[in-house]
Amino acid sequence: MSSRIPLPYSPKVLELFRNPKNLGRMEDANAVATAGSLACGDMITIYLKIDEERIVDASFESYGCAANIATASLLTEMIKGKSLREAWGISWKQLSDELGGLPPIKYHCGVLAVGALRRAIRAYYRDRVKPDWLPEELTPDERHALEEEELMKILSRRIGGERV
Repeated sequence: MSSRIPLPYSPKVLELFRNPKNLGRMEDANAVATAGSLACGDMITIYLKIDEERIVDASFESYGCAANIATASLLTEMIKGKSLREAWGISWKQLSDELGGLPPIKYHCGVLAVGALRRAIRAYYRDRVKPDWLPEELTPDERHALEEEELMKILSRRIGGERV
């Protein structure tokens, strides 16, 4: 017999999990990106409606745990009305702090949310003149999201390949 110990989520994480803000696909988004993988567990897709380099609307779709939904929900609230440059500066640590902390095993949820946001911003500039504040190289947070995705793929293959 196995027992599961519930994770110590903050009241804010639990509230946003139960009542997420901005949940759902945005049909008129002009920037969309995903981080994570359905095959591996947590996944976040961010939708942005951008006008004159300002985020006028944001929404998300999530597949994952309470922390995954809460971080994506909070992120969409934090970026509305911000310039793309301001939104780019948000870190997974800021998300965690705003949520009252995340259990260490759930830090990757913040990493994936920020990774999806930064991918969406890069996608927006794919066919536009890139601003000088947008780095050519991937940032440490973007590399961290890629590492998380790779780790999830490896773990998924190992777990999927085991026979019990």
